[in-house]
Amino acid sequence: MAKKQKITVYRCSECGHEESKWLGRCPECGQWNTLLQTAVSTTQTVPQNSLIQSLPLSSVDPQEGTRIPSGIPELDRVLGGGIMKRSAVLVGGEPGIGKSTLLLQAASSALTKGRILYISGEESAGQVRMRADRLGIDGSHIEICCSGRLPDINSILEAVKPIIVVVDSVQTLHSDDLGLVPGTINQMKYCSWELISWVKEHDAALFLVAHVTKEGVISGPKTLEHMVDTVLYFEQNDADSRFLRAAKNRFGSVDEIGIFTMGEKGLSIVEDPSLLFLVSREGELPPGVATAAVLEGTRSLLVELQALTVPAKGTVSRVFSDRIDNAKVSRIAATLEKHLGIRLSDHDLYINVAGGIRISEVGVDLALAACLYSARTGISLPARTAITGELSLAGEVRPVRRLSGRIKAAKSLGFESFIGPASEDEAVLGAVTNIKQAIKLLFS
Repeated sequence: MAKKQKITVYRCSECGHEESKWLGRCPECGQWNTLLQTAVSTTQTVPQNSLIQSLPLSSVDPQEGTRIPSGIPELDRVLGGGIMKRSAVLVGGEPGIGKSTLLLQAASSALTKGRILYISGEESAGQVRMRADRLGIDGSHIEICCSGRLPDINSILEAVKPIIVVVDSVQTLHSDDLGLVPGTINQMKYCSWELISWVKEHDAALFLVAHVTKEGVISGPKTLEHMVDTVLYFEQNDADSRFLRAAKNRFGSVDEIGIFTMGEKGLSIVEDPSLLFLVSREGELPPGVATAAVLEGTRSLLVELQALTVPAKGTVSRVFSDRIDNAKVSRIAATLEKHLGIRLSDHDLYINVAGGIRISEVGVDLALAACLYSARTGISLPARTAITGELSLAGEVRPVRRLSGRIKAAKSLGFESFIGPASEDEAVLGAVTNIKQAIKLLFS
């Protein structure tokens, strides 16, 4: 039994905020004379017999959560093994970093017999075709729709019944019920929820491209990140490398990282990522350079750390590090000063990671300590030596995960010695238990 009601609300033309009565100034965005009278038709349904029933979890078919291989191993790695059906993925990144290129390549290479719908609200069909031709993409099984209106998109979805839907971008979506201005908070939430509901009901997958602010976070309401199942950030360094990270993933780990390089034919995966983060040199290393064996998800990487210490120009020393957290650098410096007596509190500390990758894993602690010690004393570390280990405030070198994988990665790249914590499962040639032993072994 359905009962129709028509109510009148006052909706802000700038942000979409609604009020039951007219106001001169919108309380949400602060704009004047933007509240417009709007008639909203609602339908209230009074169910006579509820159709929603519960069922035992053990009786649910596990095949409902199957994955679709994207054809791009690095993307599958970050997603947790492939594109999960009935899921929504939000992809954010700086303008021009390659978000549209990545999803267009994934749409072309996805291993599915279903149809793929690419919804472009920012580019025309001809512009998308030009990009596809430049990338060498066969678009025979990709349907394209160039519109941001939700009613148009809904009609296309019902007609095509795609298995994968790509929306570029979420800021261009708008519904006539919420005004004609796209990109407002209410527009983004309402339109995104409609699309998410559709893919979950039709056993499909949804990719939403999102803009980011100057702070590097996804533009729009934080609710949008809660509505989707996975949030991916596309980053880049100063070169052509691209890093894909998961900030949220209901179907996989958030520790994995995908590494790409951008070229004339689009994005290509990196076969040996460690080569991106190591600098080829002949002879001895300069002071302040160390090689760290770190873990990114299930992948072992060797990266070069670079440190520089100079006398502080003021009364307070500063830390300049955009790839390793400043708090971690300060903690390692304080530990060195306490247990080795080397003074760092009156010096400015500059830390860099070759290749531009951000590192948050605890295994970088010992290598960072050796790097700072080398920069402060002017003594070079031995060449072809990889270092790993977590450093506690008491100066102890604690065990790290997947030590065998780090050692194997170092040996495969020709490193002759490995300094790390003692392990019962793996014999470490340079096993140490505290920072004093590590420094003595490295600089003796």
